[in-house]
Amino acid sequence: MKTKDLTRRAPRMDRRIRERVHDPYKTRVKLPDPTICPGCGALFHNGRWQWSDHAPADANAETCQACNRLADKYPAGTVTLTGDFVDAHRRELLQLIRNQEAMEKGERPLHRIMAVDKTPGEIVVSTTDIHLPRRIGEAVQRAFNGKLDYRYEEEAYFLRVCWTRDG
Repeated sequence: MKTKDLTRRAPRMDRRIRERVHDPYKTRVKLPDPTICPGCGALFHNGRWQWSDHAPADANAETCQACNRLADKYPAGTVTLTGDFVDAHRRELLQLIRNQEAMEKGERPLHRIMAVDKTPGEIVVSTTDIHLPRRIGEAVQRAFNGKLDYRYEEEAYFLRVCWTRDG
C-alpha cells in the first residue's frame, strides 16, 4: 500500500483568492504597539485602534486611516437622505445621525462622520468607513420607514446608502 507524500505537493496558484476590495487607506503593515495618532489621539494597542485617556510616553506616532481620509477629503461611504420628509424632520434626522456616530465611534475610532451637507430636501453624510453609513441608514429606516437602498462599488472600498421618503 502506497502513502502519499504531502510535502512534495506544489502550491496551486490558480486557486488563490484575489482581493476584490481595494482600500488605499488600509495599513499594509502591522503597526508597532503602542502607536498613537497625532491627529485624533486614538491609540493602536493589542492589534486595533481604540480610544485611551493616557498614551504611553514611548508610543510611536502614526496617522490613522480615518485622519488620512479626513485630510484628503476622500470618504469611504455616503448616506443621502432625500424627500419632502427631510425638510419637515431635519432636526430629528440630524440628531439620529449624530447619535449613531457617537455609538459607533465610541468603540471604533476609525468610524467617523467627515461632513454633513444640508440642502433643501436633502442631507448628505460622508464617512470614513463603510460600516457607519449602513448603520445610519438602518437607524433612519427603523425610525421613519421610507425606502432604503445600498450600493457597494465594485473593486473599491465605498458604500452609497440612499434613503428617501415623501410626506
